[in-house]
Amino acid sequence: MNEEANLKITTLIENKPSKTDSNLVAEWGLSLHIAFNGHDILLDTGASGAFARNAGHLAVDIASIDAAVLSHHHYDHGGGLRQFFELNSKAKVYLGEPPAGGCFGKAFGFLNKYIGLDKTLTIDYAKRFETIRQPTEILPDVFIIPRVLCTNAKPAGNKRLFLKEDHSFTHDDFAHEIIMVIKENGKLAVFTGCSHNGVLNILDTVTSIFKGVPVKAVIGGFHLVAMPIFNVMAESKRVVRDLARSILEYPVEVTYTGHCTANKAFGVLKSVMGDRITEIETGSRFEV
Repeated sequence: MNEEANLKITTLIENKPSKTDSNLVAEWGLSLHIAFNGHDILLDTGASGAFARNAGHLAVDIASIDAAVLSHHHYDHGGGLRQFFELNSKAKVYLGEPPAGGCFGKAFGFLNKYIGLDKTLTIDYAKRFETIRQPTEILPDVFIIPRVLCTNAKPAGNKRLFLKEDHSFTHDDFAHEIIMVIKENGKLAVFTGCSHNGVLNILDTVTSIFKGVPVKAVIGGFHLVAMPIFNVMAESKRVVRDLARSILEYPVEVTYTGHCTANKAFGVLKSVMGDRITEIETGSRFEV
């Protein structure tokens, strides 16, 4: 990596194992370390404490994290929060408004599984959480944006994701999903988490707030997977190709994606976007 670069990203954990380092653990989840302007930022914590073990191997000091951001209230992004709190005594965790009901996933049309956060965390570490309800600059040139403007379709894979309140299930509207944006050298890096609200809606929201500021990079998942265990796409190839063309029209200079985008959909995106899209894996490092 370029030592002079101002925005450096390390993938602490992701679905795909490292091709070059067998000491790193992979899991269904996502955690990114971002070094920017002398600050250390953690975006998500994967599904377990494995992100922290990988961080140690990658020479990333979790105790030095200045701010942590939780993209949404699912276990595969916040399952390592307890480990984070045990290793870091100072950083706030910024997150969206908690959903009224618990987050559940449905498989095979009938199997309901809780996929939300450990509910005891908000009791044990209440003072460490900060809910974001309006666009907020949490560090210089680091912004959190809640409430995505949804004028385009959301991912079809969301149809298996629900909120449970009392004894009834409703489709998750993902009002709890937030966007992180870093403004660096007059351009934006947009961190999507899983893009449950749709990556095009995320880009529309960001560009409506940061009018006239070009998007240098989009980083994160696009939730194009239907059932992760089978690596099945939730969308048709045509829809994914159209999505790729739309991303390029904004324009976005480069995209780094993985996790819930999944391998099959990435292949379709790559066929359209070429060298303007890169697939991340556990341990991958890049700069924007």
